[in-house]
Amino acid sequence: MAIRANYVKYKHMNIGVPKEIKPFEGRVALTPLACAELIASGHSVFVERHAGVLSDFNDDEYVHYNVTICADAKTLYAKSELIVKVKEPLDAELVYLTSTHTLFCFLHLAANKPLANALADIGLTAIAFESVVEDNCLPLLKPMSEIAGKLAVQIGSNLLHLQHGGAGVLLGGLASEGIDNGQVLVLGAGSAGSQAALLAQAMGANVIVFDKYQKALATLAITNDKLTFLSDEAECLSLLQYTDLLIGALLVPGRKTPHLIKREHLKSMRKGSVIVDISVDQGGCIETTRPTTYQNPTFVEEGVTHFCVANMPGAVPRTATQALSSLLPKYIQRLTLNNWYENDNILRNAVNLTAWGYSR
Repeated sequence: MAIRANYVKYKHMNIGVPKEIKPFEGRVALTPLACAELIASGHSVFVERHAGVLSDFNDDEYVHYNVTICADAKTLYAKSELIVKVKEPLDAELVYLTSTHTLFCFLHLAANKPLANALADIGLTAIAFESVVEDNCLPLLKPMSEIAGKLAVQIGSNLLHLQHGGAGVLLGGLASEGIDNGQVLVLGAGSAGSQAALLAQAMGANVIVFDKYQKALATLAITNDKLTFLSDEAECLSLLQYTDLLIGALLVPGRKTPHLIKREHLKSMRKGSVIVDISVDQGGCIETTRPTTYQNPTFVEEGVTHFCVANMPGAVPRTATQALSSLLPKYIQRLTLNNWYENDNILRNAVNLTAWGYSR
C-alpha cells in the first residue's frame, strides 16, 4: 500500500459496535482493549448495551476505557458513522442503516443477493472482512476459518453418535486391531480444511484431503505427511461410499462456491454419515447444503446428516472474538484516513458496495 504523505492524517470517526442478533452469535467485533486503541487515536467508540456479554466482556469494562454504551441499536446506529460488526445485518438491523454509514463486517454477498440488493438500495458503503486480501492471504477470514475447521471435526464426530442419528462410529477408533478408525474426507486445503484435517488425524481417523491446487496440498503436507492427498475429482467422488465424515471447506474468494458434490453423489454415502459444510456462507460446496442456525443446526438428505450453520465460530465467542478483534483495529484505523478509498488499494478492493451499487 502506498499512501501519499499529505494524506496520512486521521479524521475523527464515530465508530459503532452493535450487539449481534443472529441466533447463538456470541461474538462482538471489538474487545474493550481494541476500543481503547481506537479511542487513543482520537476516535469515539459506541457499543450497544450487553454487546460483549456472551464473549465475557461486560459493559463496565468498556466504560473503563471511555467507550460510550448505547441503550439500544437505534441509538447506536444514529450516533455512528462506521458500523463494525461480525455478521451481516439481518432485516431487523437494515432499518437503522442509512446512506451515511460505512459498514465493515463479514458479508458473503455472493451467496446472498437479497441482502446485496437491500444494501445497494440504502446506498451505503459496505466493506467485507472476507474480501480483505493482503500478502496473498485473507487475514480477517483466516482465524475464523481455522476455528470453523476445528469445530467441524468436533461437531461432526459428535453427530456420528447413534443418539444423533449417526452411524455409531467413534472417530479415531481404538488402537486394537480390526477396529474402524472412521474416514474423514476434507474438501479444500485452505485455512479451514487444513485445521479440520490436522485435528481429525490427531484424533486417529483416516483423513483424506482433496484440493485441485497442488500448492495448497504441498503446503499442508509439510505440516503433516500422515494425511492422504488427492487432486483428482473423480477419485475424490469415488471415496464418498467409504466416508463417515465429509467436511466442505472449498472457497473461491468473492464468488459463490461451486457445488463439487451433487445430490446424486450423496446416494453412494452410507446412511448415518455426516456432512459439515463450512463453505455454507458462500453458498456451500455440496448441492444439498442450505444455511441453518444453532437453533436448528441439522437436517437429513439422502440419509446423510447435514450440519450447515452459517456462523460456526459464534459457538466459541470468547476465542473467536479475541482472534478477530486483535486484527481489526489496524484496518479500522486505515478506514479513518483521509482519502483512504483513493490511496489504500487493499481496502478499496474489499469494498463490496458503494453508493453507486453492487460492485463485486
